[in-house]
Amino acid sequence: MFRTLRRALCVAAALLLPLAGVQSARADVAAEAAGAGYWHTSGRQILDAAGQPVRIAGVNWFGFETANHVVHGLWARDYKSMIDQMRSLGYNTIRMPYSDDILKPGTMPDSINHDGKNSDLRGLTSLQVLDKIVAYAGQSGLKIVLDRHRPDAAGQSALWYTAAVPESTWITNLKALAARYKGNPTVVGIDLHNEPHDPACWGCGDTSRDWRLAAQRAGNAVLSVNPELLIMVEGVQSHDGTNGWWGGNLMGVAQYPVQLDVPNRLVYSAHDYATSVAQQSWFSDPSFPANMPGIWDKYWGYIFKQNIAPVWLGEFGTTLQPAVDQKWLAELVKYLRSTSAYGADSFHWTFWSWNPNSGDTGGILKDDWQTVDTAKDAYLASIKAPGFDTGGPGPGPDPGGPGGTTPTCTAAYTVGSDWGGGFNAEVKVTNTGTLPLKSWKVTWTWSGSQKVTSMWNATHTQTGATVTAVNATHNGSVSPGGSASFGFGGAPGGGGVPGVSCSAT
Repeated sequence: MFRTLRRALCVAAALLLPLAGVQSARADVAAEAAGAGYWHTSGRQILDAAGQPVRIAGVNWFGFETANHVVHGLWARDYKSMIDQMRSLGYNTIRMPYSDDILKPGTMPDSINHDGKNSDLRGLTSLQVLDKIVAYAGQSGLKIVLDRHRPDAAGQSALWYTAAVPESTWITNLKALAARYKGNPTVVGIDLHNEPHDPACWGCGDTSRDWRLAAQRAGNAVLSVNPELLIMVEGVQSHDGTNGWWGGNLMGVAQYPVQLDVPNRLVYSAHDYATSVAQQSWFSDPSFPANMPGIWDKYWGYIFKQNIAPVWLGEFGTTLQPAVDQKWLAELVKYLRSTSAYGADSFHWTFWSWNPNSGDTGGILKDDWQTVDTAKDAYLASIKAPGFDTGGPGPGPDPGGPGGTTPTCTAAYTVGSDWGGGFNAEVKVTNTGTLPLKSWKVTWTWSGSQKVTSMWNATHTQTGATVTAVNATHNGSVSPGGSASFGFGGAPGGGGVPGVSCSAT
């Protein structure tokens, strides 16, 4: 894939039939407990330590791979509020790009605002900041996949090594990170190298170019120090004369699968993008977008459909500006399989990106690092999945205290913008009791003629001026003290903030 544009603003990614015998795991089955411990694979699924299927449904939060040596946006917000917002929107995993620069002794982060925010990050090295993010993500029920994005902050490399960062350094640093988080199942896997591309090959046998052989060497090195991790292996650009996105061509797996010393740890990863990144021949095909499932099947989807291994779409994104991009994303989301229909028997994914400052895609957040791009987020609603067990004991119920035997919640209604003819609002649901919520319902009554025109991360009914919103599949489970959010558009504006009530089970 062509990368000069997409990294420009980063300072300075058929009919689907379930296989016979593979049960469709509904998202609402054992959602509260899913994800505990380290993960492993079984056929095309990823299973948690208890053998329950899980689905990676997350975002890329980049920055550690840039000259800032830390995730972006900390100049605008506290990292905890960022993670809280990811969770409230229904994302359960963070793909965390980094460069080998952060493993150099004494590497310090740049552009962190400590004025009333991020106070616990003051004076920490980049790796120590990563530790803090990992810890808070784990407490919040999110998982992290570390992504070796670049050899150094200067830019992406076609191969996994450069003159300045040889293969030995790459492997040494992968092992160091694997050892650093050994025993911490918040970090479930490592993406060995981002977007190998020409002259990288798959199965050609040239050890200086054969990415498949390099991935085996690195994957086995990682597993030698932390055998519990998932090993994520991306594709290449070209195979047998067929060209595709950087890292997105996994056609060679059919003949040359990656072979690791520890079984059930391999996940294949592809990247796929729209025209806002670059043109590809399939976008101008007269049958577009109906041709896209066949394209995805050829490059990477067959691995899932043939039950070879799990497939994770590690990057995909778009500005959503051209109509062709909108059709592409709608078709891709359908291809990835809805959680309501297939549960965790689905493709895994992390959207590019959480950050708004990705030059050719933008992000889930808008330029203020606070406001959600509700159009993008809404496209992803059907493939989001439940958060994961935090692994902690959690507070026990207190039958004698308030909320001891009955789940309780409150809801806060906030108007984000009002332009007279319409408005956008967000409602935050908070678990105020000592029992986890399995589901929640929020009700309000407007004083005027307002109507809901669209809603995301919840479903609704409206009778007259009274609206009832019920959680989506992915955000009904809320731990004590935790929260979930949904948003909506309405018209006309000028309705103010009504009183809201919340009930839960």
